[in-house]
This record gives sequence, structure tokens and C-alpha cells, in this order.
Amino acid sequence: MARFAHTNQESSKSSNPTAKYLSWKSNDKQFSYYDKASGENVAVQLPFKFVFLQHYHTIKGWNDATEAGIYSNEVFFIGKEPLTVQTFKGKKIASGLYSQIKQDVIAGGGKYHRSVYVMLEDGSIANISLKGSSVKEWSDFMEDSKNLIDNQWVEVASAKDQKKGSIKYSVPEFTLGATLNKKASDNADLAATNLKQYMDEYFGQETVRDIDVEEESLDLSF
Repeated sequence: MARFAHTNQESSKSSNPTAKYLSWKSNDKQFSYYDKASGENVAVQLPFKFVFLQHYHTIKGWNDATEAGIYSNEVFFIGKEPLTVQTFKGKKIASGLYSQIKQDVIAGGGKYHRSVYVMLEDGSIANISLKGSSVKEWSDFMEDSKNLIDNQWVEVASAKDQKKGSIKYSVPEFTLGATLNKKASDNADLAATNLKQYMDEYFGQETVRDIDVEEESLDLSF
């Protein structure tokens, strides 16, 4: 489930309510985000908890030819909605359904990411970017928790060590936490309303515009 349903309706124009863009740092076994004010990456120590709002599909990565980060629009139905993948310097990598452009995306340095929108403990909205084995970890957790996740905190209290060939890495371990009290539930409803208004507008455009992305926060590790 999710805190709000995906729709494709136009709404009044609104600003992006996402306050932070977090990614998993495999070597550090924690999340971090780029702080524009300080110009630095800020570590988020575990345990870390949030309320799940909704998730989407997107592409991120690094293009060696242009020495620039890669990004794309976000889609809800990855098998039906086209992606436009390009670099921050304006070079187009590929455009079309992911199944049709996957090889071009990979050759250009792009990689599939799960874009997860959440509410943090202070009531603010954040985006968590997951890739590689972390995507499977999230997918398995969602499948097991889909009937409970709307009314409980999601917690990451530890990391799982994994290995692929000679490469060692870690993934976040997602678990269900306490049931939301009334204040947290009300805050989550408000966060979901604000995010839904923005996403309805985002997906309602004839030409899909790019969701705000943080080039500096791209995690290029495994």
C-alpha cells in the first residue's frame, strides 16, 4: 500500500515539498544527504525511522564522456511510462520505456533507482534513493509489510553485510516499528496531501518536467 494513491490529475501549481534527498552509503552503513547551505554531505546516524508515503522509478548515475551526473524523470508504471535519461550538462542518453532503453542507459553510465518518498520524525518530507541490492531489500520488505505499512513507522536500525564476488557492501535493513499515534498519523496525512498535490501536477503535465534532483548527492558507490 501507500499513504496516497498514484493519480494522473492536474492540480494547482505547487512547489516541491521535499526537504531532503537521502541515499544509502554502503561503506559507512548509514544514510546521508547533501546540505546546500553548508555545501557538505550530512550523515544520518542509525537508527533512522520514517513513514512511507509513495515510491517511483527513476535513473541516476555518472556519464564518463561528459563527466557529469545522470538523471531522469520519475515514473510510477515503469512498463508503461517513458523515461528521458540525460546528463546534468544536457546530453541525452536515451528516451523510451525502460525495457527498450535499458542497455543504452547502462552503457551511458545510468542505473535504475527506486525513489521512495517518506515523512521524517519532524514531519518534513524526504526522498530516499535506493539502488542495486538495496532495491531488492526494499521490495521484499514492502511485500511482507504491505498490509501494515500505512499505520506504522518504518525503521532502519542496522545494515546487512553482503558480498558479490570480491565486492563487499551493505544494504539497509528495513523493519516495521511502532504504530503511529494520532499526532504522527495526522502529520503523515498532511505530508501525503502536500506531496500528492505536487505529484499530481508533476504527472499531469503534457511534457513531464524533471523532479528536483541533487547532483551533488549522487552516490556512485556499489
